[in-house]
Amino acid sequence: MFPDLNSILNSSPDSFREREFILLSDRQADASFLIHHYLTFYLKARCKVCFLGLVQSFSHYSVVSQRLGVNLTQAKEKGQLVFLEGLKASPGVLLNEDTSDTTHTFDYLRSPCAELRGLFEFVCKSLSQSGDEAGSEPWAPPVLIIDDLSVLLSLGVSAGAILDFTHYCQATICSQLQGSLVALVRCDDEEWDEDEENSSYLLKALTHQCSLSLRVEGLSTGYCRDIHGQVEIWRRGRAEENQRKVFQYKVHDKGASFFAPGTSRAVL
Repeated sequence: MFPDLNSILNSSPDSFREREFILLSDRQADASFLIHHYLTFYLKARCKVCFLGLVQSFSHYSVVSQRLGVNLTQAKEKGQLVFLEGLKASPGVLLNEDTSDTTHTFDYLRSPCAELRGLFEFVCKSLSQSGDEAGSEPWAPPVLIIDDLSVLLSLGVSAGAILDFTHYCQATICSQLQGSLVALVRCDDEEWDEDEENSSYLLKALTHQCSLSLRVEGLSTGYCRDIHGQVEIWRRGRAEENQRKVFQYKVHDKGASFFAPGTSRAVL
C-alpha cells in the first residue's frame, strides 16, 4: 500500500469509496505495482478479496505483499483472501489431467466458443461468504482483483466475452454486494486500429465502464533512474471530479513515491 497514492486519491483503509470499478492500464511501462497496492490496501481494509492471478504465482504476490506489510498466507488461512492461481491450474486443464471443479472454472481454455461463465461462477461463490471463520465480525464489502484481463485475449477469449464478464462482475459485486472491482489491462499496441480483438479496443471499452482509471506510461524522454514513468488519474463523477491529473512516480523496494511532473529531486 502506497501512502502517497492514498493521499492523491483521498482514500485510506479506514475510509474508502465503495462500489468502485478501478481500471489499471499500462503502455510501455509496468503497472504491476498498482495491483500490489490495491491487494494490500483492501486486505488492510478487512475486505473479502477474490484475486484472479493469471500472470504470476501466489509466491510472487506473497513476497511483494510481505514487503508492504501484509501476509497473504495468513489472509488465505482465515478466509479473507481467495486466490485463483491461473499459471498453476491451466496446464492440467489443457492436458485433461484435472478432474476437479477447477476444470469448470477454466473451461474457456478448451471451449471452441470461449466464454467466462465458469470464472464468473467461481468469483460469485468465493465472495458469497460475508464473515471470518470465527463469525465474530463480518468482512468489509467484497473486492475482485484481476491481474490481468488482457491475458484472456491471448488465450482465445473474445473482447466481447471479457466485457460481458466485467459487466456481470460489476453488476453483482459493485451494485448488489456494494463492493469493488479492480482490473489490469496491458496495452502494447502502438496505434489504434480497427481490430476489435486487441488490448487497445478492450481498454477503450472498459474505460466507459469504470469509475476510476489509472493509466501508467513510460516517459517520452526514455529511461530515467530516478523517475520510472507517469500515471494519469481520471475519475468519472461530478464536473469538478471529471478531470485528468498526471503524476510521475518512482517504485521503491517497499513502496512507491508519486510527485507532480518536474518536481523530482532528479530534475531540480
